Parts: sequence; structure tokens; C-alpha cells
Amino acid sequence: MTKPRVRATSEEWDYLREYRVGDYPTPLLTVDAVLFTFHDNQLQVLLVQRANHPAKGQWGLPGGFVALEQDADLDATVRRNLMAKTGVEPPHIEQLASYGSAHRDPRGWSVTVCYSALIAHQACAQQIDSVSDVRWVPLDEALVSPLAFDHQQLLVDARERLRQKALYSIVPAYALPDRFTLPQLQQLHEVLIGKTLQKKSFRRRIEQAELLIDTGEKRGEGGRPASLYRMRPNTADHFFVRNLES
Repeated sequence: MTKPRVRATSEEWDYLREYRVGDYPTPLLTVDAVLFTFHDNQLQVLLVQRANHPAKGQWGLPGGFVALEQDADLDATVRRNLMAKTGVEPPHIEQLASYGSAHRDPRGWSVTVCYSALIAHQACAQQIDSVSDVRWVPLDEALVSPLAFDHQQLLVDARERLRQKALYSIVPAYALPDRFTLPQLQQLHEVLIGKTLQKKSFRRRIEQAELLIDTGEKRGEGGRPASLYRMRPNTADHFFVRNLES
């Protein structure tokens, strides 16, 4: 729990009135996001083509500088940038890690706070299809592509975090449509974990946890219709005691 700040003394106010941020060296501060979706039976990541130097013309992760007069905090920065690229706010965003060095950006000492996010493909398909400098790229392709700055390392780390999430939660479901089938959910987990999961065991674990709501609707999948589900509120907060591959 955050303790309330002690009221400043008159001596501290005198100091703050004279303090000038520009009198001290500060690093460049940006926020980047690894935005995942699941489409065409594969995990995909959103890449943006840079319009300006440095790395002009290269592809990288969506992000940008913190807007000091506009962003109340880092979460506001990442949401603003993702909204500008996708037209919607992703339903799941979490902070991944911070990266900083004197060499990651030719403009100078820089720090980026990286976030991982998930969104359904159709939620922003129209927005992304309408512009040429933003596109979904299959994750396997993006991982071997030359990306701007150190964005490939950010992508690798975000992919590993999502794999871990797939072992102990159904957080990856935020990359699916709002209503999805259990086969879709299982396929997504199998792609992330990298192995086939036992169907009955997977379904039993999901059903026992009561994380989903049966919408009463069905969708044809192969020979028989499959029930459509949606996530309950706070589903992202649930972690299985044993991972889903065991």
C-alpha cells in the first residue's frame, strides 16, 4: 500500500521553486508495446514502419515518447500510442520490462518501458488495413526480421512472457474474438506452449475454474457445432495451481 506523501516543509518548497529539470542530464524516455493477436491459426505481432530518422523506413514496435503534458503515467502513454495505431484500446495490457543503455538509440542514452498487449484481430482489422505503415506480421517471421533499435529483443522477451502466461492462465484468450470456442482456446495455448494438449484434461481444467461464460450460441467447427464462450470479469487474475501441460 502506498503511503501518503508527507506535506512539504517550507524549506522543501524553497528548494522545489528553484529546481530546474533541464539543469541535469536526463535519458530519452519512450514506451514501446508488443501487441499480439491470433489470426489464421498463428500468433501475429503488430509492426510499424518508422517515418523518421533514426531507423527511418525500418519496421519496429509501436511506441513513442512520453507526452509530459498529456500522459498522467506510463500506462496512459502506451494506451495513447496503441489507440493511435489500432483505433481501439486493447483489452489486456501489462508492463513487461524496462530497457536502457547508452547504445540502444543513436540519439543518446535512452530508456524504454516495454509493455505486452493482446487484442482480437477483427477488433482493429479495418483501421490497420486502411494504412500502409502498420501491419500484422506472423510472429515467426518477425522474430527473424531486422527490427529497429533493440525491438527484436523486446519481442523475444514478450513472447516468452506470453508462453508462461499460457501455462498457468487463460490470459492469451484476450487475443481471440470476444466470443470463442474451447477448440480455439486450446489451439492458441498449444501454439504458445509448443505442444499438443490433452483435450479432455484441458477442458476439465478450464470448466472447473469457472473462468468462462457459456453464451448459449454455437459455431460450426468441422462435423459438429461448438459452444461459444466469453471470459468472466477478472479472468486474467486467475492462475492454475498446476500448469496446463501437466
